[in-house]
Amino acid sequence: ANIIKDLATEVFAITGNDPLIEVAKALQDAALSDDYFAQRKLYPNVDFYSGLVYRAMGFPPAFFTVLFAVPRIVGYCAHWRESLVDPDTKIIRPQQDYRGVWLRHYSGMGASRSAEGSDTLVKLPPSMAYQRRVAGQNWQ
Repeated sequence: ANIIKDLATEVFAITGNDPLIEVAKALQDAALSDDYFAQRKLYPNVDFYSGLVYRAMGFPPAFFTVLFAVPRIVGYCAHWRESLVDPDTKIIRPQQDYRGVWLRHYSGMGASRSAEGSDTLVKLPPSMAYQRRVAGQNWQ
């Protein structure tokens, strides 16, 4: 988190200071001075400050989840590839212990019976977020 904290400081020097950075620093200082966190060596992770950086870059909060997940995809792929190359890899979790039927007879889509009306979509009302966005109110 220290690296992204420094990056956040650089970004705010360009975009202007976000008042939430002071809140984040105060929360980090409070957590690091608390015995519970200090004894367990618990520190803020990268996402603690990266949300503020994304906000300063103009991303709406609704995008944060995707922005947090996308960089992790590389790590997920690296772990998967490592498991294929190295037969002694034991880091893959969770381990699965499937106890069901190993092989089953497969019936194609044509053989399955559909429920009455299951192939039609129900019209859903627009969400409140959509209505606010269309009206131009509070959507960022």
